[in-house]
Amino acid sequence: MHRAISAADAAALIPDGASLMFGGFMGVGTPCRIIDALVARGARGLTVIGNDTARPGVGVGKLIDAGCVARARVSHIGTNPLTQKKMIEGEIEIELIPQGTLAERIRAGGAGLGGVLTPTGVGTVVEKGKRLIEVDGREFLLELPIRADFALIHAHEADYNCNLTYRLTATNFNPVIAFAADCVIAEPDEIVPVGVIPPDAVRTPGILVHHLVERPK
Repeated sequence: MHRAISAADAAALIPDGASLMFGGFMGVGTPCRIIDALVARGARGLTVIGNDTARPGVGVGKLIDAGCVARARVSHIGTNPLTQKKMIEGEIEIELIPQGTLAERIRAGGAGLGGVLTPTGVGTVVEKGKRLIEVDGREFLLELPIRADFALIHAHEADYNCNLTYRLTATNFNPVIAFAADCVIAEPDEIVPVGVIPPDAVRTPGILVHHLVERPK
């Protein structure tokens, strides 16, 4: 049985310079209370890993706004002009990774694999500096696994054993990042008694989750 902690306590666990994986897509499925707490404590030098940097004032975009981020490993920044501006001015380092490749590299990190082979990016700028491997006459890029210091998850429901469920498109990236970080912090919309969530509905088992963030009072 876990005791839920505050978002501020969760943010205090994350040191400056840490690498953070985020669930969500354009802010949907992103743990906003933890993000707000990181901004409030003035976090600096963070590496963020996830699908995107959302928009100014939304989701991970709040960390960009507040100057918390030194590096972003994402599939696109097209919806956040501030991220683009900071990249051009050299304030943030950006690594753009094709969306499917990003998900597979995170999955490989969680599964302990040495990497994944993909044809995506062969013959493009994505290929630069990467190893090409031929299989049955086709060329593939070897994409290395990605892990992080922390995975910050938004869940629909949690119980006090930290079993998690997700809802609709808010599922994006959340289940896969739970396997690929040294510390997993989950921010649920609801916390229910143990036994309320049917076993078949559990998408992330509690054994993977280190901390549960309480609902705001």
